[in-house]
Amino acid sequence: MDQTDMHSLFGSKVFNDAVMLDRLPRDVYRALRKTMEKGTHLELDIANVVASAMKDWAVEQGATHFTHWFQPMTGVTAEKHDSFITPDGSGSVIMEFSGKELVRGEPDASSFPSGGLRATFEARGYTAWDPTAYAFIRGHTLYIPTVFCSYGGEALDKKTPLLRSMDAINRQALRVLRLFGNTNASRVITTVGPEQEYFLIDRKLYEKRRDLKCCGRTLFGARPPKGQELADHYFGSIPPRVSAFMAQLDRELWRLGVLAKTEHNEVAPAQHELAPIYTTTNLACDHNQLTMELMKTVAAQHGMACLLHEKPFAGVNGSGKHNNWSISTDTGMNLLEPGGTPYENAQFLLFLCAVIEAVDEYQDLLRVSVASAGNDHRLGANEAPPAIVSMFLGDELTDILHAIESGTLYVGKEQVQMEIGATVLPHFFRDATDRNRTSPFAFTGNKFEFRMLGSAQSIAGPNTVLNTIVADVLGKYADRLEHSVQFQKDLDELIRTVIHDHKRIIFNGNNYSPQWVAEAEQRGLTNLPGTPEALRTLIDPKNIALFTRHGVFTEAEVRSRYAILLENYSKIGHIEALTMIDMVNQEIIPAVVTYQSQLAQLAANKKLAQSEASIALEDGLLKKLSRLSECLVKRTQSLSDCLMEIKPIQDPYQLASAYRERIYPAMTELRCVADNLELICGRDHWPLPSYGDMLFSIE
Repeated sequence: MDQTDMHSLFGSKVFNDAVMLDRLPRDVYRALRKTMEKGTHLELDIANVVASAMKDWAVEQGATHFTHWFQPMTGVTAEKHDSFITPDGSGSVIMEFSGKELVRGEPDASSFPSGGLRATFEARGYTAWDPTAYAFIRGHTLYIPTVFCSYGGEALDKKTPLLRSMDAINRQALRVLRLFGNTNASRVITTVGPEQEYFLIDRKLYEKRRDLKCCGRTLFGARPPKGQELADHYFGSIPPRVSAFMAQLDRELWRLGVLAKTEHNEVAPAQHELAPIYTTTNLACDHNQLTMELMKTVAAQHGMACLLHEKPFAGVNGSGKHNNWSISTDTGMNLLEPGGTPYENAQFLLFLCAVIEAVDEYQDLLRVSVASAGNDHRLGANEAPPAIVSMFLGDELTDILHAIESGTLYVGKEQVQMEIGATVLPHFFRDATDRNRTSPFAFTGNKFEFRMLGSAQSIAGPNTVLNTIVADVLGKYADRLEHSVQFQKDLDELIRTVIHDHKRIIFNGNNYSPQWVAEAEQRGLTNLPGTPEALRTLIDPKNIALFTRHGVFTEAEVRSRYAILLENYSKIGHIEALTMIDMVNQEIIPAVVTYQSQLAQLAANKKLAQSEASIALEDGLLKKLSRLSECLVKRTQSLSDCLMEIKPIQDPYQLASAYRERIYPAMTELRCVADNLELICGRDHWPLPSYGDMLFSIE
């Protein structure tokens, strides 16, 4: 594909700025851009013109329908398709699309999670066009990004709070910039580049695994002889089938304006990653949802299944989503760019301190933002950051902060030229600090990489939290400095105080080490290993006050999300437990019984043919199989009993805790027996594709 082809391909299915400039009257275009950039209200007459142009463009592209595309609290996207046709009064139809249809939709809100905000009989909900995100075409449908709210105006989606949080950090960051004499910037935005990890396995094997189809992860499976021990898959040669998948995925994403950039093999066998170029947070959120959806559909076209669960296979690395977050102005200034002399860059140091204080003060909220049943299997498993939130700054920034706190002179380090040893190799300067892949929240040059996100989750929640907590601290700084009569003196004192009060959150060491858990406790850092206990902090008065103070959530919206997330955790546990029981009763036990029957028949036939023949092999296998089978039945019954015992629990938190403390341990015990049976059961008899089959199925 040459440059001309790429230019015509990229964004070809997007009603983007270039299309709007070409198709809209100049006054309408300017009004729409003002809405997009300044958040001003868009009048209906303007919306009518935009809708007509949008419809004409979409029809020319082959679209016959439109949908309001939104992100409810289910964790996936939702859509209801309507055609453009309207009766013309003569027995035929015309294609129409009004500003009212563009701006507002009315889906049934009763069946989406609301956490008590809406009763089932209160069905009305609204989708409202988000003009800051471009409409696009998939198939024969025009997709219009929208927010989703109840009849009373409460946010029922993930996008509305994200947009509110972006407004919050814009307001507070501008106040701080004005203190430094910056009058050019009119808007501050956060940008994100979410790196997406995923697994690909052969679709025929996927179809034979009820656990993968129902739960997204394997509930049974003995470890294969070879896993990721040799690290030979990481950055390795990409298999042809995977390469063809990646090429088509890129093309599909580029058509939709998604900045897909980097792709490679990840650590675990069958695991891969896609990383985009950074864009504004709300667009990045939309694009990541599209990426996950397209990964699944494109994989199916190539005879593969894409697994986005955080831990689809036990014993090998799970999948995360590294959220690269930064703050920029509309004039192109990255506020987290240290510059050549960061120790002299007061503006950078103040914004850095704001992030440090925010992360320290709201460790619990950052942990809550990544809490899920799937991510609990991954966090802290020597493959991902632990559930303890801390920050990595690197040696240079840490030394600078130490010098500021102690009042000593910081002497900048000279750049070191790398000498690799062969004269033919190029010379280059070494970075000021190493990278730390074990840190949950690491500074990586001019951004922070929040590495705790699970691969299947929306990035809206974590970025809503990040935007809000940093906005809160920036607002506090502005309150203090706006009334200063000795700005430089008060600024220096503020930075020094923040470093002293919040340096406990900075840790540049190995977050995987057991010693870090003990040290973190000594520092007073929060350790919330499981989702239920993490979620409980969401409704802490301090956190409710934070969200309401900045208009990101009302108290009712916070409490509704607490209820939804707890309920989701329990429902996932229930589905997984029932799937496990069904697989044992309907697949594993019949297979093991058949294998034992054949072994017993073989032993009997040998004795019948020759009474002196040894049946030690058959007898030994039968004894092992019989013992394990009996244990399998007992542990299956034990899991069933546990489900019945916790069924009467009404309190959502207690129910979620019961799943974590009772159901998941019972499932682990059951799995252990089944996996041992797999190791001694004949391969032709075991009903499930093995880990070895699945992890090495794509070559």
